[in-house]
Amino acid sequence: MENFPVIDLSKLNGEERALTMELIHDACENWGFFELVNHGISHDLMDTVERLTKEHYMKCMEQRFKEMVESNGLEAVQSEINDMDWESTFFLRHLPASNMHEIPDLEDDYRKAMKEFAVGLQKLAEQMLDLLCENLGFEKGYLKKVFYGSKGPNFGTKVSNYPPCPKPDLIKGLRAHTDAGGIILLFQDDKVSGLQLLKDDQWVDVPPMKHSIVINLGDQLEVITNGKYKSVMHRVIAQTDGNRMSLASFYNPGDDAVIYPAPSLVEKEAEKNQIYPKFVFDDYMKLYVGLKFQAKEPRFEAMKAMESTVTPGAIATV
Repeated sequence: MENFPVIDLSKLNGEERALTMELIHDACENWGFFELVNHGISHDLMDTVERLTKEHYMKCMEQRFKEMVESNGLEAVQSEINDMDWESTFFLRHLPASNMHEIPDLEDDYRKAMKEFAVGLQKLAEQMLDLLCENLGFEKGYLKKVFYGSKGPNFGTKVSNYPPCPKPDLIKGLRAHTDAGGIILLFQDDKVSGLQLLKDDQWVDVPPMKHSIVINLGDQLEVITNGKYKSVMHRVIAQTDGNRMSLASFYNPGDDAVIYPAPSLVEKEAEKNQIYPKFVFDDYMKLYVGLKFQAKEPRFEAMKAMESTVTPGAIATV
């Protein structure tokens, strides 16, 4: 199997721009995942965020996780667990309004670092959306416009730790799923692995790499691109030793954004037909909550059945 795609964003500014754009396009079409280096986010800031995230887990989350494991008898399981994950998480919302001040136990230096990190990630997410527009032949800013809705995009970070697991064959760190949203930016542990994606019916490791940001595409981009780009099943395998840190930041459409295949792609691929539905993003999320760990196709079908109820809101055109 070919190597997992790693893309040097600094090459966009030189003679290798066309090749770099082609690598991004190929990764979006054939992998749904790729890893960015030289992405513009300070390595010192990333080191600070990693250190403070790990300190926060040990100080505030580790004991709670151990109590959860004990109360559910997870260390003594004898058969596969399909309704729980071996992870410790909390969620930070950045847009449309931050919830950072509402999260207990966050120290001031951690809040400050995460706020600065989120600014860099938002800029990178929006840059990536513009690069996708360029590769897809959309007008500049089209994806950001679709995502905006009436109040702007949703953007937040799921902060996760995957502690050592005594029975990784019986309980996943995180069960297989596709991501519901738009574009996902992952800052993952560079020493402890575990993230895998499904490609050609085989599970492939996403290699840990220091100071990289892993990009993956969510269901909304599959719909908007009329299936040209796909969201991909992925999972986290728990490890018997080592605590894996994962900061997954989701740059998603606004709640009332209307999502549908881009007209220019539908026209260009007339023989393919518009196989994806039109829906309001928040309606999709309500459905996704109960069906996250199932195949995405029935979710698309369910939204197609609801299509007649979608009122034309702030719909972007190409």
